Amino acid sequence: MSRESEPALPASPSIRINKFFTQHGICSRREADALIESGRVTINGQTAKLGDQVSSADVIARDGTVVPWGQAFIYIKYHKPVGVTTTSEPHVQRNIIAEIGHSERIFPIGRLDKDSSGLILLTNDGDIVNEILRTEFGHEREYIVDVDRPFDDAFLTRMAAGVMVLGSLTKPCHMERVRPSRFRIVLTEGRNRQIRRMCQALGYCVIGLHRVRIMHIGIEGLAVGRWKPLTEDEREQLFRAVGRRTS
Repeated sequence: MSRESEPALPASPSIRINKFFTQHGICSRREADALIESGRVTINGQTAKLGDQVSSADVIARDGTVVPWGQAFIYIKYHKPVGVTTTSEPHVQRNIIAEIGHSERIFPIGRLDKDSSGLILLTNDGDIVNEILRTEFGHEREYIVDVDRPFDDAFLTRMAAGVMVLGSLTKPCHMERVRPSRFRIVLTEGRNRQIRRMCQALGYCVIGLHRVRIMHIGIEGLAVGRWKPLTEDEREQLFRAVGRRTS
């Protein structure tokens, strides 16, 4: 068969130019639109326009620097059950990576104790892991906690003001009673087993700990043991929260 009569190879899927930037973890869609509108993006040497479609056959450049087509960054949220260990070590029984079973190599952002449940984020974007975990950003993490017996208002006040844990005072936090022995707590730091140690220092034992929110990302509607990708809006807010910019 001659080359001229060979069937054409299928074209690679095309996506909108702003989605190219978000999928590659460069910036949010709105920031990509601003780049395009300012004439800083080219496709095959031609100035890009809003709504342009691109595929892996195209050469995309920002400010004259080519942005390579590579593996798209993945951002997912997972409702971790009690008993799953937040590690990527394959020899650990019920490790979080094996439990999720994602086709790409991902890793958790932060951790939850084996005996704790709730929301955890995972990604293959190594840069954003460090950006989220940097304590100076003060990102909020919200938990629902059960202790072994009812507590009084003095307990709430002392927890909110900060508790001496391993020789240093924890940062002030928001506390709210839910039930006689259950409270809601919002932290802006992430010490190892912090809530359990805070409660222990005041004479209480945590019997249930469930994380319901990380920054603006909540666990509502996500069943135990299930995961799903972050929405475009969640990703954009995530980029803004860590100060990710295009300049």
